[in-house]
Amino acid sequence: MKQKGRVLRITQLGEPVLRRASKNVPVPLSRAHDRLIDDMIATMKKAKGVGIAAPQVGEGLNLFIVAPEPSARYPKAPRMPPVAMINPKLVKRSIKMVTDWEGCLSIPGLRGRVPRHHAVEVEFTARDGRRQRAEMTGFIARIFQHEFDHINGRVYMDRVKDTRTFMTESQYRKLLHA
Repeated sequence: MKQKGRVLRITQLGEPVLRRASKNVPVPLSRAHDRLIDDMIATMKKAKGVGIAAPQVGEGLNLFIVAPEPSARYPKAPRMPPVAMINPKLVKRSIKMVTDWEGCLSIPGLRGRVPRHHAVEVEFTARDGRRQRAEMTGFIARIFQHEFDHINGRVYMDRVKDTRTFMTESQYRKLLHA
């Protein structure tokens, strides 16, 4: 089966688009924005990511994909089909915080321990143009918050409390299999 979408170049830390707040996507989606979603999904899958935000492919738009599945990078991830979240809003967040490992396709080769809210309630426009409300917990809530940071000009490194937790991807994999 031929995959929809083209694989795009992933922007790297230091490129200005990663540090700017993004703009809303006009709804209903244009054909170009619909294609961009396909391209983002193809790019994320090729890079073996669990999410990707529009700024990571050079587009300053309030749009990201959440699509966890188990992989070498995230062996315990749940499996979920890709969901495009357009013009998302963080409505509510739990008081409970959980610190866990994160990496980023735009910051290759590095991991750090990042505190995130355990649960979030969110609103977003789905690809079909309908406004949705969802509650997310655990790893899926973490992905949402990570991608939500991207559309607001932040990266996970901004949230790391102890920079001594940074490690290379290869050291992280050794730790996983220890």
